[in-house]
Amino acid sequence: MEVEAGRAVAREVALDGDVLRIGSHPSNDLVIDDPQVSRFHCQLRADALGWRLVDSSSLNGSRIGGLRVRDADVRLPNCRIEIGDSTIVVRTAPPVQGRRGLAPQSFGGLYGAAPVMRRMYERIQRIAKTEGDVLIEGESGTGKELIAAEIVERSDRAGKPLIIVDCGAIAPTLFESELFGHDRGAFTGADKVRVGAFEAAQGGTVFLDEIGELPLDMQPRLLRALAARSVRRLGENEARPIDVRVIAATNRRLEDEINKGAFREDLYFRLSVLRIDVPPLRERLEDLPLLVGRFLQRAARPDKLADFTSATFEEMRAHHWPGNVRELRNFVERFVVFDEREPATRPSVIPHGEGDDLVIATPFRQLKETTIQSFERTYLRALMSWSGGNVSKAARKANIDRMHLHRLLQKYGLGRSEPFVD
Repeated sequence: MEVEAGRAVAREVALDGDVLRIGSHPSNDLVIDDPQVSRFHCQLRADALGWRLVDSSSLNGSRIGGLRVRDADVRLPNCRIEIGDSTIVVRTAPPVQGRRGLAPQSFGGLYGAAPVMRRMYERIQRIAKTEGDVLIEGESGTGKELIAAEIVERSDRAGKPLIIVDCGAIAPTLFESELFGHDRGAFTGADKVRVGAFEAAQGGTVFLDEIGELPLDMQPRLLRALAARSVRRLGENEARPIDVRVIAATNRRLEDEINKGAFREDLYFRLSVLRIDVPPLRERLEDLPLLVGRFLQRAARPDKLADFTSATFEEMRAHHWPGNVRELRNFVERFVVFDEREPATRPSVIPHGEGDDLVIATPFRQLKETTIQSFERTYLRALMSWSGGNVSKAARKANIDRMHLHRLLQKYGLGRSEPFVD
């Protein structure tokens, strides 16, 4: 720390991890006493290219070189980051010798030999031996449910009930009944007693998938159940004690949601006693050959690996993979069945008619996200090619704000290898 709340300081903090949180709340890895710094202000995240600064929808923003950024590369060995009235200098420390991952290529149903994956395997192993509740954060398609399963299988609750609740697939009016159950006659249509997920998982684990979709008015009730370790069925007055471990997963950054007022801070801390950050596929591209080989084995076509040439893998490394490992698996399956040689780097033409079954085989949200990101990447490449790399000229052509265009270019990594100018 060079400056904290406008005052010159000389404070140094050594941090270790792949995701480092910065803000004014005491739970952050780096806590800054500055009224202009949000509770959860930003994150430093490791990826295949080094480190990135990711703003957590903070009130006053994060700046590098005076430029406000949402997601930007951190240029080491020295990088000054300005947040609020404070300045941080980020430096790398010498690597710790003697550390090694628990598995070089796989961990149960998880596959990957990248350093970030090996560190995650080690964290899963440690967390599995404890009883604390767990929060798993990662983009769609990164394997959060597989991680939850590995935690359960390696814990003392293995072989006991595992109840999965998909918070994104429950109608808001049914959440309380799904989680806590109801008595007969508790509401119109409740013609019989229903045991909720927490009671059904007694002695075992409840996996709350997509916890970020939980309605705001339902969050205090879940918090109360977790704090008291008891539930009360709708229509009953008696609370029932529960012995369950809760594992929650989300594809949202809950710290952003807290800053926006869309998620309760107290529930977040109750759920995230222990946490796992799952890296997206684009941050571990060295695992592509390993994952392709694994998917070909599952498809009983290991002979097809020879068809994945160096040029094919080069094309795959240039793809953003918004659908992550799930998208890669689908690509490999299409490669085997239809001999499709390139990932969808161009805007997808969504078929209709006879191909409807193929379209709806992909969840709506995932297909929409993939299509939008594919369009944005292709549009930006064409736009910057037209402008000769001039960002201001490109922004005028696209009729968008120049800073917004900067952020889009950073989002898709288009400024890292191409000679764009401002």
